[in-house]
Amino acid sequence: MSVFRILDIAGTAMNAQSVRLNATASNLANAEAVSSSVETTYRARRPLFAAAMDEALMLEQNTGEKTDPVTGEPYGVGVSLKGIVESEAPPIMEYNPNHPMADKDGYIYRPNVNPVEEMADMIDAQRSYQTAVNIAENAKRMLSATLRLGQQQM
Repeated sequence: MSVFRILDIAGTAMNAQSVRLNATASNLANAEAVSSSVETTYRARRPLFAAAMDEALMLEQNTGEKTDPVTGEPYGVGVSLKGIVESEAPPIMEYNPNHPMADKDGYIYRPNVNPVEEMADMIDAQRSYQTAVNIAENAKRMLSATLRLGQQQM
């Protein structure tokens, strides 16, 4: 595997963690939102990822190809975003008849966002992002060292 491919893989990891951080930030920003109905209440969002290996195996089964015809590299490296899904957990019902957004029964609805869980997810995404950055930096250092080896011999 070439050093350039390592940079591609690290790039997909950084992109995945960036999406994860954005979803977490959106969840935290809407954690205290209030609604007057279940249908309009914000629901926690989570990105769905898959290893590109899954896609490669499906492609190999369908076409018999084991390498990318353009790059010649093996399929199945990196992370791909499959989509963003909303939580199926019900919103939190709170009886508060004096609230201006209360429904006819006196209930307001809060998002099903747990701020503690979101903060833990944010810390994990941040650390994963930093790991991908470190991998890219190390690959860059290795590539530079390889180029310097070629200069010394000439």
